[in-house]
Amino acid sequence: MKTTELSVYDKLGALGIVLPPAGAAGGAYVMVAQTGNTLFLSGHIARRNGAVWAGKLGKELTTGDGIAAAHLVAIDLMATLHAHTGDLNIVKRIVKVMSLANSTTEFVEQHLVTNGASELFLQVFAESGPHARSAFGVAQIPFGGCVEIELIVELAVHS
Repeated sequence: MKTTELSVYDKLGALGIVLPPAGAAGGAYVMVAQTGNTLFLSGHIARRNGAVWAGKLGKELTTGDGIAAAHLVAIDLMATLHAHTGDLNIVKRIVKVMSLANSTTEFVEQHLVTNGASELFLQVFAESGPHARSAFGVAQIPFGGCVEIELIVELAVHS
């Protein structure tokens, strides 16, 4: 990292973001699977005020709600990433974001919802943030959550 470049943690601080404690797996899986320098983060469900942010986009929730939910999921994903690596500055690349939006069949703004996470990753990780992604509308997410996102990350060093 260049000395004039802000660390990931400086960027988070400037955005007023404090990483929460990383969540634990809720079933027969791990939160992060690592092979070499590639990390696969399990899907994280949107949470607000400590509880699952439930609801269906296009029904009781708006696109704006979905964007806010995806933003919160991105923060939780970074918390999990930090817990696994110990240092977010070793992220070489955000490789892929896959987003699921619990939405009505008429709702067609899943891509805008996913921007809530994508734009935060771009702000925090700068040139390491551009990524491939998919955004899907689904009939339901566990616990009725409104948004679920999983992440693939490449590390600069093996942790």
